[in-house]
Amino acid sequence: MHRLANVPGVVLVSVAATMWGLDGLIRKPLAITTSPTTIVFGEHVVLVALLLPLLVPTLRALWRAGLPYIAAGVAVGAGASALATILFTQALFHGDFITVVVLQKSQPLIAVVGASLVLGERPRPGFAWFLLPALAGIWLIALPDPLAPHLRGVAPIAETLGAATLWGLGTVFGRLLSRRLALEQVMTVRFVFGLVASACALPILSTSAYAGVHDSVWIAVLALVTGLAAFALYYYGLRRTPALLAALGELAFPVTASLIGIYVFNSSLRWTQWVGVGVTVTVVSLLPVPRREIVSVRHGEAQLLSAAELGSPALDRQQI
Repeated sequence: MHRLANVPGVVLVSVAATMWGLDGLIRKPLAITTSPTTIVFGEHVVLVALLLPLLVPTLRALWRAGLPYIAAGVAVGAGASALATILFTQALFHGDFITVVVLQKSQPLIAVVGASLVLGERPRPGFAWFLLPALAGIWLIALPDPLAPHLRGVAPIAETLGAATLWGLGTVFGRLLSRRLALEQVMTVRFVFGLVASACALPILSTSAYAGVHDSVWIAVLALVTGLAAFALYYYGLRRTPALLAALGELAFPVTASLIGIYVFNSSLRWTQWVGVGVTVTVVSLLPVPRREIVSVRHGEAQLLSAAELGSPALDRQQI
C-alpha cells in the first residue's frame, strides 16, 4: 500500500468505484439463475473466510472504540454492504428502471448531510461547482429523456430511497471508522456484519444459501475482485479524503456501469446520455484538487487528513 501513498485518496476511491461498475459483467448473468440475496450472502462468506484471522482482533478494537463506532460498523456492514444491495436489486425487479435510477441519485446528497452531521465536514462554496454538474451528469446518464422523468410504484420508491440512504451513510460511517480502526479492520467489520445481515435475509426472503458449483465459483470471483481488491483501495483512499469528496468519486460507478451496458449487453445511449458521461467523468477527473478549497473539516480531522495525504507511515501502522 505504501506505493499508493502519493496517489490522492479520492483517485483511489474513484478507481474502486470503477471496479464496482465492472461487476455487472458477472452479476447480471448470475442473476438469471441465482437470487440476489444468495449472491450477496455468498460474497460475504468468501470475504469473511479470507479475513477470518483478523476477526477477533478487529472485534476487540471495535469494542474498545466505543458504542458510536460499533453502531457505525453495523451501519456499514449490515446496512451498506448487505441490506442496501438487496433493496436496490429488489427495487429493479419491483419497478421500472427509470424510477430506481432517478431516486438512487439522492445518494451524494445524503452523504453531504451525513458528513456534516457526523464528521463535521462542511462544503465550501466551491463544492457546488463539483456537486451540481455531477448530479446533472448522472441525471443525463440515467434518463434517455431527461426532461420527462417519471416515478411509479410505492415499493420501488421506498426500496431505492432506502438503498441510497444506506449507501450514502456507508461512506460517512466508513470514514468515521477509519479514525479508530486500521484499513483491514474496517474491511473486516464491513464484511462480518454484512454476512450476518445477509444470512438473516435468506429465510426472510425464502432464498437458498447455496448457488451451486458453477455460480459459486463466479460469486467467489466477484468477492475477490469487486469485493476484497476494490474495498482495499476504497478504504485506503477514504481514510485520506473527506467523505464529501469520496461521495463524488463514487460516481465513477454509474458511469462505468453504463458503459458496460453499451459494450457488453448491447445497450445504447442517446446523445444526451453521452453528454452526461462526459460531464461526470470530467467532474471526477477534477476531484484531486486541494481539499481545503472546497471542503472544510474540523481541526483535529484536518491534521489527520494532512498526515494521510503526506503518506505518513505511522498513520498506516497505527490506529487513528
